[in-house]
This record gives sequence, structure tokens and C-alpha cells, in this order.
Amino acid sequence: MMVSVPSIAAVSYLNTIPFIYGIRHEGNFRADLLLSPPSECTKNYVEGRADLALLPAAAVPSLKSTDVITEYCIGAVGPVRTVVLLSDGPVSEVRRVFLDPHSQTSVQLVGYLAAHRWKIAPEWYSLDDYEQLRHAQEGDAFLLIGDKVFDHEEKFRYKYDLAAEWQAATKLPFAFAVWVARKGTPYEVIESLQHALTFGLEHTYEAILEAGFDKKPYDAYEYLTRNIDYIFDNQKRRALQKFWDSGLKVSPRVNPG
Repeated sequence: MMVSVPSIAAVSYLNTIPFIYGIRHEGNFRADLLLSPPSECTKNYVEGRADLALLPAAAVPSLKSTDVITEYCIGAVGPVRTVVLLSDGPVSEVRRVFLDPHSQTSVQLVGYLAAHRWKIAPEWYSLDDYEQLRHAQEGDAFLLIGDKVFDHEEKFRYKYDLAAEWQAATKLPFAFAVWVARKGTPYEVIESLQHALTFGLEHTYEAILEAGFDKKPYDAYEYLTRNIDYIFDNQKRRALQKFWDSGLKVSPRVNPG
């Protein structure tokens, strides 16, 4: 039975602030928000702390009794800018990839691209400490996601945008995260969430101001309106089905030190 005030798990990144703003400020919607990195979002939902969630796309196939809901997602139809592989040499020479632990979807996506686009078979390691970015060896690359990309992207000679690379490989856009709810969630709750998300996207600039992203050295409004595409359309559904059907699984090793 759905509680009267639903609990919503969402990601605490710049690209979700219009959604967060809408959930907090759309007058008819009441919900408790749990904000965390993507991997924690999945845990909050799976362990029952959240009734609805904005989850990494890679997590969806393993979920039980769950529906994908709303017309919105965190997606891209071109370069996404904040999901990148950084290296000092071309990707064809990459031998080790250090994976940002904050994202399931991006980890599996970089595995897909390594196999199907770049034709490389690197060793995969977990990026346990961002200090490692300062000590790259020849043949090392780093998968970074989220706002921290803005801080590191200029320090490497090569940058591969995963959304743009996926599009080059498949001719499709991509959806990194989608909204889900447990089966049986009242339609009224889902409809109210949809209205709240629409409200938030219509007030993107206000969301940036409220979250303080207007004071950053990068243009948050340009990023949210040009790099992120929030509409979960049939093309993005097709893209996710292709991604899920590939069945690839990247399992990083413990850091080699």
C-alpha cells in the first residue's frame, strides 16, 4: 500500500536540479526526497526506502515488480559533457580504465563502447581515489561522471564523450537515468510526479539559482538546455533496449595501487 506522502530517491547532480526544483515547488505535490549518488539511489529503492526513483538505466532490468514511468529521463541526443573517458593518449592505446564508482550505467556503457566501437579490451579498475587522476601512467584512462568532469576535463589531452560515442556507434540517443515506480503505485501519484517534473523543467533557470549553480565557472544553463535532453521518447527507449540486450557486464578489479 502506497504511503500518503511518497518517498522519492533521486540523484544529487546538476542535471537533476530542474526535477528536484519541481518536486519541491510544484504546489500540489507532496513527497519526501532522498538525494544521493546514482548507485545509492538504486540501493534506496531496492531496499524499500523509496517508493519512486530516478534510477540509473543499467539497474532497471534487474528490478522486480517495477515500471518505468513519466515522459522524462536524464538523456542526451548529442554530447552529454558530464560522462567522459579521459586519457593522455588515444583510446586505441588505452590498457587500463579506472571507473568512477558513482555510476552503474556509465560503467556498462564504457564497456559497450570498448567492445563495439573502440575495439579494445582494457583491464577495468575501480577509481577509489580521485587523486589517481594526477598520477596517470601511459595507457591509463579514467571514466568520470557528474559535475566533477568540469574540474578535470582540461587536464587530459583526449576526451571521449560517451553519449556522442554511443550515438556514433548506434545512430541513437541515450538515456542515462529513468523514473521508476513499484507496480501498483496509484496513477494519481505518478501523474502528480509528471506535473512536478514538467513544472521544474519550465523553471530551469530558477532551479539553477536556488541550487547556487549560477556561481560556478561553467554555464549551468547552457549545459542543462543544450547537453541534457529530458524527454524519454521512443528513440531513447529503443536505445535502452539495445543497451540492455547487449548483456555486457563490466566488473572492475580492486585498484592495482
